[in-house]
Amino acid sequence: MIYLDHAATTPLSPRARAAMEPFLGPEFGNPSGLYELGRRAQSALDAARRTVAECLGAEPREIIFTSGGTESINAALLGIAAAMRRGGLGAHVITTSIEHHAGLHAAQTLETLGFDVTYVGCDRRGRVHVEDVEAALRTDTVLVSIMLANNEVGTIQPVEAVGEAIRAFEARTGHRPMLHTDAVQAVGWLPLDVRALGVDALSLSAHKFGGPKGSGILFLRRGTPFQPLLAGGGQEHQKRAGTENVAGIAGTAAALAEATRGIPERRVRVRSLRERLREALLRRVPRASVNGCQEECLPHILNVAFEGIDSESLVRALDERGVAVSSGSACSNSTWEPSHVLLAMGVPIRAAAGSIRFSLGEGTTEEEVELAAERTAEAVAYLRAARLREGVRT
Repeated sequence: MIYLDHAATTPLSPRARAAMEPFLGPEFGNPSGLYELGRRAQSALDAARRTVAECLGAEPREIIFTSGGTESINAALLGIAAAMRRGGLGAHVITTSIEHHAGLHAAQTLETLGFDVTYVGCDRRGRVHVEDVEAALRTDTVLVSIMLANNEVGTIQPVEAVGEAIRAFEARTGHRPMLHTDAVQAVGWLPLDVRALGVDALSLSAHKFGGPKGSGILFLRRGTPFQPLLAGGGQEHQKRAGTENVAGIAGTAAALAEATRGIPERRVRVRSLRERLREALLRRVPRASVNGCQEECLPHILNVAFEGIDSESLVRALDERGVAVSSGSACSNSTWEPSHVLLAMGVPIRAAAGSIRFSLGEGTTEEEVELAAERTAEAVAYLRAARLREGVRT
């Protein structure tokens, strides 16, 4: 198989696997235990927390381990918004129309709880404009949530500039909304420093950067108002109840440390492969076009529209030819519909319905890129011919 769906999930790195192994066997202790086995588990948690904090430019106490990116994003939006409203600071939230469904659905949940939510749009490149966020700020705004890089087209968003706009708004009004970013797709491709970004909360998912599924990270800046989603014990500094997934956390920390090294070299190599794939696809496939910006974007994501077909059929045809790709967010594949991100960008619905996301990884080779382009051309030609035989205009 030629695997070109790294934005959906990545293989478990050998270092993450090695870090996890002791806690899947003899080191099975509960970190809350006061005996030696429990203390060793707690020591492993402490070490992992220090590693993650160092990678993000944070303090260890600002790191909360979660069950994944979805929980991290939900905890940030629901937990911060609820705490701010409880403090009498307002009930207005700003997010964008191109967030991952974890963020969009969390925002919709806030609406059912009585919050007013503003959804800021984007341009044809998939980029949100700082001026639009500024225009939406109000003195009852309690939270702004904007992803760092889009998972479908890879466009990098101006999170740092949004943070500056929020601080300027505070200087004018005396009111400061909190700022959260979904940075799930950014690890390994962009440097992540929570202080430089100016965020109050940041969400990560381990399986996007070589860690295990079912493990995530929430950075929560010290002093940020927060109401925990889960009630129970006092784990995670009383911010996330439940016995910690020690093996998953150990693997997450090892994978994050590995992914945050060598970013410039990785970006250059994978961007070159992506450009090669783009050129090969546009050369081999008539009526194909690239969605989104190819400059201010992640180096490994390429979203291409193929006129006259539907993406679900193309994903299946490529699977039969040994190429794994996605029609967009993996979490939405069970209920297929045109990408909300592409539609928000103004991509025509017929083009959006025929769009595929290729996402490369550190291990992707030149040979795989060429073969993927060749097999994509074959699959598109086959599907277009089939539609013509059925009397469907392509």
